[in-house]
Amino acid sequence: MNIFSEKVPISKQEEIKDFILQSFEAIVNPKQYAFWEIKHRDFTAIFYNSSKFVIQGKNISVLFDKLGEKFGLTSKQINPSTPQPFNQNTTHHSPYIGTDESGKGDFFGPLVVAGVLIDEKNRQLFLDLGIKDSKTLKDEQMIKMAQQIQKHSIYSVLSISNAKYNELYAKFKNLNKLLAWGHARVIENILEKTDCEYALSDKFGDESLIKNALLAKGKTIQLEQRVRAESDIAVAAASVLARATFVQKMKTMGNFYGCDFPKGCNSIVKTSAGIFIKKYGKERLSEVCKTHFKTYNEI
Repeated sequence: MNIFSEKVPISKQEEIKDFILQSFEAIVNPKQYAFWEIKHRDFTAIFYNSSKFVIQGKNISVLFDKLGEKFGLTSKQINPSTPQPFNQNTTHHSPYIGTDESGKGDFFGPLVVAGVLIDEKNRQLFLDLGIKDSKTLKDEQMIKMAQQIQKHSIYSVLSISNAKYNELYAKFKNLNKLLAWGHARVIENILEKTDCEYALSDKFGDESLIKNALLAKGKTIQLEQRVRAESDIAVAAASVLARATFVQKMKTMGNFYGCDFPKGCNSIVKTSAGIFIKKYGKERLSEVCKTHFKTYNEI
C-alpha cells in the first residue's frame, strides 16, 4: 500500500472533495475525526479534522498527480519513523495484535503486559493521535492516549503485582520465560474476543518461548518478533497502554503505603527502599519490588 500524508489548510477541504468527486466515480463516507472519506477502487482519500490529508491505496498516483498539479501538493510520503503496521504491504494480515510490556527494568512496581488489536477502523486514528513508543512520551500524554486506545480497540492488559511476579519468577527462573507467559496471556485474551491470525511483539527472546506458552486457540496464530518493534503502531499502542497502566499502579501503590516509589533501578530507588524498610520492616519489601534484582540483595 502507498501512502501520502500532508497538512493542508482546512479551507481547502471542500474544494478538494468536490474536485475528487468530479474527476472520479467514487463514494463519500462519513468518518470519525474527519470531514470526509472518499473511496475509489484505486485509493482512499481522507481529510481529517486535524487538517491532515491522507491518500492511501495500491495506485494513489491516479489521484495524486491531478491533485498535486491543482493544489500544489508535494510528493511527501509518511516519514519512515512514524509507526506503521507491519503488514502495510499485505492487506490479508489485518487485523493483527501488537504486544509490549512495561516495568521489567523497574525495581519497584508490577510487570504490565498489554496487547492491542489494530484494524482499519483504529489504525489511522492512532497514528493521528501521535501514539508511539511510550519511552518517548510523558506520563500525562500516555494516560490520555491509553484512554483512547481502550475506547477504540479490542485490548488486554495483564498487571502482575510484585507478590505474584516474585512467585512466577521463582517458578520460571528466567525473565524471558515469564515475559513470554505474559505476552501469550494477552494474545489469548484478545483471541477470546475476536479472531485474528497475526501477532507482533518486540524481540526479547526466542520466538518459541511465546509460542510454547500459547494455549490451544493461540497455537494457530502466526507470531512475529522484531527488534525495535515499537516502530509498529500496534506495538506502540500496546507500549503506551502498558506503561500508562504501570504509572497508575505505581501511584496507587505509593498512596497505599504512603511511600515514594521511584521508577528505574538506581541510588534513589535504594534510598526509597531503605525508607520503606524502616517503616514496614525488610520482610515486607517483597510486596513492592522484584526480588530477583541484584538491588534487592544489596539493600
